[in-house]
Amino acid sequence: MVDIGQRKQEHLDLCATDKVAFRAQTNLLECVNLVHQSLPELALDELDLSVHLLGKTLRAPLIIAAMTGGNDASGEVNRTLSAIAEARGYGFGLGSQRAMQRSPETTWTYAVRDYAPTTLLLGNVGMVQARQLPTSALEELVQEVGADALCVHLNPAMELIQPGGDQDFRGGLETFARLVSELSVPVVGKETGNGMSRRCAQQLQSVGVGHVDVSGAGGTSWVGVETLRADAEPQRQLGEALWDWGVPTAASVVYCASAGHRTIATGGIRTGLDVARAIALGADAAGIARPVLQALRAGGQDAAEAYLDQVERELKSIMLLTGCRNVDDLKHAQRVLRTPLTDWLAI
Repeated sequence: MVDIGQRKQEHLDLCATDKVAFRAQTNLLECVNLVHQSLPELALDELDLSVHLLGKTLRAPLIIAAMTGGNDASGEVNRTLSAIAEARGYGFGLGSQRAMQRSPETTWTYAVRDYAPTTLLLGNVGMVQARQLPTSALEELVQEVGADALCVHLNPAMELIQPGGDQDFRGGLETFARLVSELSVPVVGKETGNGMSRRCAQQLQSVGVGHVDVSGAGGTSWVGVETLRADAEPQRQLGEALWDWGVPTAASVVYCASAGHRTIATGGIRTGLDVARAIALGADAAGIARPVLQALRAGGQDAAEAYLDQVERELKSIMLLTGCRNVDDLKHAQRVLRTPLTDWLAI
């Protein structure tokens, strides 16, 4: 059995490459055309990118999304990227705190508050682990890192492929209801690369969950990650069959926003255009994970910041070109939707 620290290192190494991208399935944001406005009646420097989310104000609607934690390398990644989030006024997501819960000596790899004292910080635990643990234990995980909210992640497809992964996903809604009622911070329903259906969005809403991170199909395939890690042939075969499984990000955003959730769009977000399209579909902010890690690995902190500068330049330019003074305007920007996204939205 691979120990959890080694698994986290393997995850980190794989996600620094394009080997784990979806193959044929895209996030369908390319099916969203924003309408150009030749008379925007705006100046670039008067645009307001700020958003209010989970009790914090972000300078721009961007979150460096959950990736890692649990070993030395992931600790360094979390420190560097959380410091970037702090300096730029973004949110920051921790990877699954399961390693921290099982091995308290790894807590330092998640402890980023010294580097990001004011940042919107999202804790992270799996639904199965949340179901098994008392609320007091989850509260401790939140308080130890100073998280502003706890993401409870849903990852049944990934777990089916992961060696030794969970097989029993019962009790999820009851778990969310308990945590919404008992936890001191907001609970965020979060997928891990397979997106959220309309039914899932409505189920979460029904038990009081008000925020979701869609993590839609079309970005990093965590099924693919576990397929590349798998030793057993049946697991590899199943992983190959399910590599592109999931609800695309664009459809997931519409489902969740329509259900009344404050929505974070993750899953294949790479550019400012992707961010703008997701917001025009109803997202409140967008999360970027693998592209930031890849930039960091390729050229260090300067390269990661240069990449994020470009995302912001694109977003701001598109806001001007669509006549949108702020993010709320962008949520109501004129758009044209094309197939196959329109097919997804018809169900």
